[in-house]
Amino acid sequence: LRETIQSAQTQAMKDRNEGKLSTLRLLWSQIKNTEIDKKRELSDEEVQGVVAYQVKQLKDSLKDFEAGGRDDLVAGVKTEIELLKVYLPEQLNEEDLKNIVQKVLSENNITEVKDLGPAMGMIMKEVKGRADGNMVREVANNILG
Repeated sequence: LRETIQSAQTQAMKDRNEGKLSTLRLLWSQIKNTEIDKKRELSDEEVQGVVAYQVKQLKDSLKDFEAGGRDDLVAGVKTEIELLKVYLPEQLNEEDLKNIVQKVLSENNITEVKDLGPAMGMIMKEVKGRADGNMVREVANNILG
């Protein structure tokens, strides 16, 4: 995955695609910073974690921009999100996510919303980056509440 991102960055440079290049450079710097912190090269799964974090930050920014009426920034952020999603595993649809959440909750005898905190950790391990944490929490709340 690291090599794929680097080659996409090189291609964006050759194509003079400034928007794509800027997004990929930001991603690459985040990957390199994480590698420096960990003192080793990241695995594909860890790189996907960095990408997921970047997408989450962009989605948070998108909400703020939409709330503030900054339509000029909304389109750019949406483009960046779509560009980065290419490097993430395929996301679960809501039905599959519901099935996983129900399975984890029933296996661990969790029936009340107050027990959602520990359940979230178990559910997130099960979905392994294929679903956003906010979406998982919403589905779990609906099932329990």
